[in-house]
Amino acid sequence: AQAMRPSFPSLTFPNHYTIVTGLYPDHHGIVDNRMVDPASGKRFVYNDRSLTSDPIWWGGEPLWVSAEMQGKHAATMFWPGSDVEIDGVRPEHWLPFDANMSPRQRVDQALAWLDLPTGQRPDFLTLYFEQTDHAGHWFGPTSAEEDAALREVDAALGRLLDGLKLRGIFDSTNIVVVSDHGMTPAGPDKVVVLDKVVDMNDIDVINSGVLAGIAPKPGHEEEVDAAILKPNEHMRCWRKSAVPARMHYGTNSRIPPLLCLADDGWIILTQKFLARPGRHISVGEHGYDNDDPSMRALFVAHGPAFRRGLVVPEFDNIDVYALLAHVLRVKPE
Repeated sequence: AQAMRPSFPSLTFPNHYTIVTGLYPDHHGIVDNRMVDPASGKRFVYNDRSLTSDPIWWGGEPLWVSAEMQGKHAATMFWPGSDVEIDGVRPEHWLPFDANMSPRQRVDQALAWLDLPTGQRPDFLTLYFEQTDHAGHWFGPTSAEEDAALREVDAALGRLLDGLKLRGIFDSTNIVVVSDHGMTPAGPDKVVVLDKVVDMNDIDVINSGVLAGIAPKPGHEEEVDAAILKPNEHMRCWRKSAVPARMHYGTNSRIPPLLCLADDGWIILTQKFLARPGRHISVGEHGYDNDDPSMRALFVAHGPAFRRGLVVPEFDNIDVYALLAHVLRVKPE
């Protein structure tokens, strides 16, 4: 594809789960990398498995669950949500996320699963590489470190293709390569300090970052609305009910009452965070308006199900799910 448009917000967990469910984040419930469920009071923090492994967070039916329930075999070499028992089902083969497992090791595990006998060998298999994302955050999307991460992931993909060819299954395998979002240069010189916009004693900050989620404390709704919703430099703010319709975001109960979205390259933080010892501000960021060209994602497909040499126009990442279900011959939800 010329490009793939991520769902809003252009963050990791919401978009990975959209790709395998065909649902917008507003509908599958993973509305942010960090969130609070108002019904239970539980917190979700993307990198804390003790918080993310509760099935209550994960709506819809991801493709690996559909595959398993329809008599096929699934394996997930990391994918957000794949270590959770969703609808009482996990992939037949899966591992808890381990950042220390190299791209090369991940490919070797995927190939080992493909070496299993018929009846265990996966029909659907995921691979996940976060190296380019981490390098972009720490060193910037145009850095030498990002180039090195791209080379590492490219080598892993080459190892996968070589492994498929060695096994004589390359020509019969459909491969779909996607990213969850793009990335744009950012940094400590582009920070909106929330304390300068609103009285922090009047709000609960559910999220800060590129997309900030704010809940006024009872009795302070009027003054908080006035401070947040007036024009502010380097960010746009809305009541959740007024988020532009094209973003398909704002009906889920886990989305805070007020949302502020930073301009491209900017980030919204609190003074408390800025005063924290050892705090880090990324020099590459994402999460911005999903219509922003810098947030565009990647889509490349190859295999017997796909026409060779075809370039299609940009499309939304919710459409990947229906494509995968069709290729896998799984009845989609």
